[in-house]
Parts: sequence; C-alpha cells; structure tokens
Amino acid sequence: MSDNWTARRIRTAVIGKGIKFNGSWEGEIDTPSDPKVHNITLDQIIVIANEKSELTGKDTKARSLEVMGTCVSMRCHIEGLVPKEFISKVKEGEYDGRFN
Repeated sequence: MSDNWTARRIRTAVIGKGIKFNGSWEGEIDTPSDPKVHNITLDQIIVIANEKSELTGKDTKARSLEVMGTCVSMRCHIEGLVPKEFISKVKEGEYDGRFN
C-alpha cells in the first residue's frame, strides 16, 4: 500500500472517489471544510483502522487515533466535530464503548 492509502480511504468513505476536499478550515484555500459534506463517522474510522496493517497502534483505539490524525491534515470533520476536539474526547474515554 502506498503512503497516502489512509487519506484515499478517508476521502472515499466521506464523499467518493476522486473528489478533492483538502482545503482550509476557514475557507481561505480551495474549498472550506463543511461538516455537512466533509464528515466521517467513528464507525468508518474504525473500519479503515482495522483494514490497514501498517498502523502501529496496539489496539483498535490507538490505530483509530492514527487515522483521526490524518483527518486533521485533510480538514475532515469527525462526527461533526473538528478532529482535534474529537481526538480529545476519545482520549478522555468518552467513546471507549465503541472500540470493542
């Protein structure tokens, strides 16, 4: 798998193959990040995390956090939240029940 495999999987899961959405949060560059369009669910992230064998996390939660980090650079919302906010909630344990 290539280095941008995770980014391609996120893009495909969110809005379909070949559509670009790697803009800025504020809309200064390209297309602004819109939570109605540029949004991925935690379930989709878990699927991506379990499909990619090269991720280094020891469990599903750790691998999912790696995928969420890619969402930050892609300007892709997670469940309607900015990725950094969502990552903080995951680290606090708010979504632990969904990683089983």
